[in-house]
Amino acid sequence: MARGPARQRPMNAREDIVRSAIWAGELTEEELERARRGLVERHFAKGVYVCHRGDRLDWWTGVVSGLVKISAISRDGRAMTFAGATDGGWFGEGSVLKDEPRKYDIVVIRDTRMAMMSRSTFLWLYENSRGFSRYLVRALNERMGQFLATIEHDRILEPKARVARNLSWFFNRVLYPDAGSAVEISQEELGLLVGVSRQVVNRSLHELQEEGLLRVERGRIVALDIPALTVYGG
Repeated sequence: MARGPARQRPMNAREDIVRSAIWAGELTEEELERARRGLVERHFAKGVYVCHRGDRLDWWTGVVSGLVKISAISRDGRAMTFAGATDGGWFGEGSVLKDEPRKYDIVVIRDTRMAMMSRSTFLWLYENSRGFSRYLVRALNERMGQFLATIEHDRILEPKARVARNLSWFFNRVLYPDAGSAVEISQEELGLLVGVSRQVVNRSLHELQEEGLLRVERGRIVALDIPALTVYGG
């Protein structure tokens, strides 16, 4: 008896998250299935802390949709933002690998849907998947450079340069390979990432627009010269 075409199994939410993840491209079907089983989805409201500095968070975390800030308060009370993460960004691999408390706060600055992979699944992939390990090397290397640059420019750069460089994070092709030329972000949200007021962000963006580096639109910013934003003020 002739058979019709095989019916494709519809993807559930977790499978969809896994297959669309930045790190999924080089994984085998077995590895993707293992990742799917070790994943949970969580929703966080704006202003909520996913974790505080010193907490243990035994999950590798990714932003499915939304925006989070990775930051810390120094001993003298000064706030420092290490990075922001938006749709498709994954972070926290260093803490999961070292099995240590987080050295930063994770704060949700827009209602956010997050994917969280259990530490046991993460370690299995790290130890058994070449593709996953290659991704981690690239991500850790990029993140280290980003953090070092953030510490440097937080100390010596003027606010406009900090706005430009923080904005450039979202166009990093290693961490966000599907990034286009625009990012959906409000001036208030960008101010929370940079650690300056909305008024400072507004003034800085319009000056950068006059310089031809970006275009400000309602609810989003279009980058016209990403390399210039990345090194602005240096």
